[in-house]
Amino acid sequence: MGLAIDGLISGLKTTDLIDQLMQAEAVPQTLLKNKVTDSTTFITAMQTLNSKVAALADSAGKLAKPAGTDLHTTTSSSTAVTAIAGPGAVDGSIDFTVDRLAQAQVTVTGPMTQWPDQPPTLTFVASDGTIKQVTAASSSLADVAAAINKAGVGVSATRVSAGLDPATGEKLYRLQLSSAKTGADGAFTAYRGTPADVTAGTATNLLTEPGAAQVRQAQDAQLTLWTGTGAAQTVTSSTNTFSDVLPGVTVTATAESTTPVTLTVARDDKALSDAANTLVTSLNDIFGFIAQKQAVSTTTNSTGGTVVTAGTFTGESTVRDADQKLMDAVIAPIDGVSPSAYGISITSDGQVTFDKDKFATALATDPDKVKAALSTIAQRVSDAATVVSDKYDGTITTKIQGEQKTVKSLNDQITDWDTRLADRRSTLEKTYANLEVQLQQLQSQSSWLTGQLASLPSSGS
Repeated sequence: MGLAIDGLISGLKTTDLIDQLMQAEAVPQTLLKNKVTDSTTFITAMQTLNSKVAALADSAGKLAKPAGTDLHTTTSSSTAVTAIAGPGAVDGSIDFTVDRLAQAQVTVTGPMTQWPDQPPTLTFVASDGTIKQVTAASSSLADVAAAINKAGVGVSATRVSAGLDPATGEKLYRLQLSSAKTGADGAFTAYRGTPADVTAGTATNLLTEPGAAQVRQAQDAQLTLWTGTGAAQTVTSSTNTFSDVLPGVTVTATAESTTPVTLTVARDDKALSDAANTLVTSLNDIFGFIAQKQAVSTTTNSTGGTVVTAGTFTGESTVRDADQKLMDAVIAPIDGVSPSAYGISITSDGQVTFDKDKFATALATDPDKVKAALSTIAQRVSDAATVVSDKYDGTITTKIQGEQKTVKSLNDQITDWDTRLADRRSTLEKTYANLEVQLQQLQSQSSWLTGQLASLPSSGS
């Protein structure tokens, strides 16, 4: 930036003059900047609205699914048994005992300093007859354990310290072999030797070697329904979780129980009411946000006049359409019945209300009808919200994208104006600088002429 000195010859405040001229020149750019500010404010508000509507589309969509309204609670008479009720659960109760828990097979070898074979070759036979061979890099028990763990035979191996060899003083170790999964299907037999040796009957079963032991047998968990009656029936599971005791109910046992456990399943009216209330609350949050941004404000200026300021969404048809779509989705009748029959009503100020007592009464009278109605409303709301907020072609999304393009175009024009104004300022500075030069020349000429006139002889001499 050059150093500017106000007119030394003319006495004019050229910097102030240029600044005033530039302010007038910059009016179009200022208008563009104001448009960018307004558009940015609008975009931010629309993005906030879009996020709220998108979240509503997701939550309402989940509520509309069978799992959203098919809600039940479970209670157990024993802390050792828990249950979760999902879609398809039926109200009722059942008694059973927990006979045993599922467990994985655990086998340990006898103590040894290293694997007796070189190279160490083991064969694992699974409960379904599958045969897999494992060959270790060396006779080190650490290498044998690593080879087993990498082989994917459904068995994990751990080297465990087993003291010292009394004869040599060397460190002894055992290999603990554990099935990767619980249940009878996790059972395995481990042999020293190849699969061919196993088939030929010449392989050595590790459990037959000195010091080896079966620490834990692979077994399924087992429940007995209606214990002690003629209808007693056992149910097994490879894990401690049972999914086929009651429809839609998952039962998990953590301890055996010879005393019958009573499991009760009941409709969760509170959860249903909370789900309906949450839907209404989310809608009101959106309606309230729109109303706030549509509101027109009035202020008084310095002269006492009234200044009316439009809201960010005032007159915005895209927002108005979105508001109407969501409102129609929640208040439209379901099979000729108004949602108000289920406690969902619209107020005169455009808010949705939820009457928990009315909802509870309707639910007690006809639960299936109320759940179906709530699911229908949720689906309609989800569909309407998706049309508005879809990330590809939602009406609000499209509006935001269009406004962002406009802002980009305006910013490009502002940048062009920066160059234009800089050139204009440079021109003005040169013009006024040339003016000073011209004035200086004229002043010099004036001084010379004055001197010449003064040197002329007077008329009386």
